[in-house]
Amino acid sequence: MLQIRPAKATDIKGIRKLIDTYAPQRRLLSKETVTLYESVQEFTVAVEDDVVVGCGALHVLWEDLAEVRTVAVSEHLRGKGVGHQILEAVMQRAREIGVKRIFCLTFETNFFGRHGFEEIEGTPVEPEVYRELLHSYDTGIAEFLELESVKPNTLGNTRMLKHL
Repeated sequence: MLQIRPAKATDIKGIRKLIDTYAPQRRLLSKETVTLYESVQEFTVAVEDDVVVGCGALHVLWEDLAEVRTVAVSEHLRGKGVGHQILEAVMQRAREIGVKRIFCLTFETNFFGRHGFEEIEGTPVEPEVYRELLHSYDTGIAEFLELESVKPNTLGNTRMLKHL
């Protein structure tokens, strides 16, 4: 039976396996394993028979803004609603902590579009927030701000935003 729940440190090996499946195809950014452990509290996982078969993370960028990251589902379960359950759980978590907008960088525009995400141009934050975000070392924030420093490293995906 499929279970959607917050990730545990012991789930990181399964999350790593999912990332390693999609990163070579450039569908997900690879992440260092230590970074995954450091951010385990951001992850929601889908588990079936004690095996991680899906994941997604919520990374807070600002008071009212977070990014959905690393949404992945095992190939054999794609198209079966697992990704939708993970994304719904991530969005519910965002609501619980007071986030009003969720951002993502994705090639899966149809998937995120079905959940109310819309393609965006520019950076939808106030100038003072933009200046504060510039102090972050996080690559996701740099991509959100469309900084030149990350453009050579971007996968060429689409920037999307959802208001909760």
